[in-house]
Amino acid sequence: MKIVIVLILLVIATVVFHFVSPWYFTPIASNWSSIDDTIDLTFVITGAVFVLVNLFLAYCIYRYRHNIKTRAHYEPENKKLEIGLSVVTTIGVAAMLAPGLFIWSEFVNVPKEAHFVEAVGQQWQWSFRAPGKDEVLGKVDSRFINESNPFGIDPKDQAGQDDVLVFGNELHLPLDKPVKLLLRSKDVLHNFAVPQFRVKMDLVPGMVTHLWLTPTRTGSFEILCQELCGIAHFVMRGRVIVDSEEDYETWLTTQPTYAETQNKVVGDPALGQASYAVCAACHGAQGEGNIALNAPNLNGMSDWYLARQLDYYKKGVRGAHKDDPLGQQMKAMAATLVTDKAVSDVAAYIQTLPDIVPKATIEGDVERGHSYFVTCGTCHGAKGEGKFGVNAPRLAGQHDWYLKQQIMNFKSGVRGNHKDDLYGVQMVLMSRILPNEQAIDDVLAYINTFN
Repeated sequence: MKIVIVLILLVIATVVFHFVSPWYFTPIASNWSSIDDTIDLTFVITGAVFVLVNLFLAYCIYRYRHNIKTRAHYEPENKKLEIGLSVVTTIGVAAMLAPGLFIWSEFVNVPKEAHFVEAVGQQWQWSFRAPGKDEVLGKVDSRFINESNPFGIDPKDQAGQDDVLVFGNELHLPLDKPVKLLLRSKDVLHNFAVPQFRVKMDLVPGMVTHLWLTPTRTGSFEILCQELCGIAHFVMRGRVIVDSEEDYETWLTTQPTYAETQNKVVGDPALGQASYAVCAACHGAQGEGNIALNAPNLNGMSDWYLARQLDYYKKGVRGAHKDDPLGQQMKAMAATLVTDKAVSDVAAYIQTLPDIVPKATIEGDVERGHSYFVTCGTCHGAKGEGKFGVNAPRLAGQHDWYLKQQIMNFKSGVRGNHKDDLYGVQMVLMSRILPNEQAIDDVLAYINTFN
């Protein structure tokens, strides 16, 4: 009798939980409401089966409970019962699968008026490419991928010259316009998913897959990779911003074309030396840094990383937080580099400075720090050398006190919480694998061994 009561309570609690649970779908933001309908239908059918089977089980346990005065009737076959169960099961399964087939037919037939955008996945970031005025995407090949051509566009293909490149994790789409997303991976298996859009698709290396949708409301929606793609899979996130058509066109014109990225003016170290005189007051004539002024070592830093950080300071992505007085100082100094050319010149000059090894100031358990750094090394390199492919700066050769300061800033939200700091958001999440200050000291003690 106790089992019967438990089964009945289980059925009641499950049904009640389904209707009062706060965990349900996010509000839909695309044309795929039919997917919600099929899921609701699946809930109804499977829910009815769950209730009926468990109540029938409870009835059988009670009706045929052990009684020493009764004897079971042995009936090895019952064709009528088996046929009935087969028919009912077939109808139930068909009722769940048939709507999905119709929706799949709609899903694979992209509207002719849909514009298209390419989403490129890599460990552990997103980037995007849209056709230019010719409305044709250029050819790509992994052989062409390098620091100046991360999309791997064929430089000899004229169709790719006007391709619009979006290097960050943020994609804009126009409201109420169907869009076909071409999905390409540069390394391993990924998955493009936006919960509010109700559609998702794998990115398979060597293939171009696709999905399509029509955004139905403006807003910001998170892109998730829903395929385990490596140790930092959980930080592979981006954003889709649904704009009015006018705002979308305005945003699109601010993104560079492939031809523009190839025609960037190379930084001039000679010109950069004059601008660096201001920087040297804190960072030292040789870029060696100064602990008394909280100025980190600059020599050895990649020019692409230096340029990005200076740009972040100029735009207020870094140095705007009220609890970051040192960043606020740098924001004011970065503003003296008025043009992108000036930034490139300073970064180019810093590349000519000698690689000076700083002294260690932090002690910790190197062996334990090594175990933590296994995760860090996935992006920053096994020896902390940095990797352009995942936008991770060099750690080897940097002051340990500065690295600790930045890790603490990421953990506390002082750095990495600006909406345009998409790489900083990743570091906010990754910094949480270091549970306390001792763990930070341990991993920094291990990084010091690279010096």
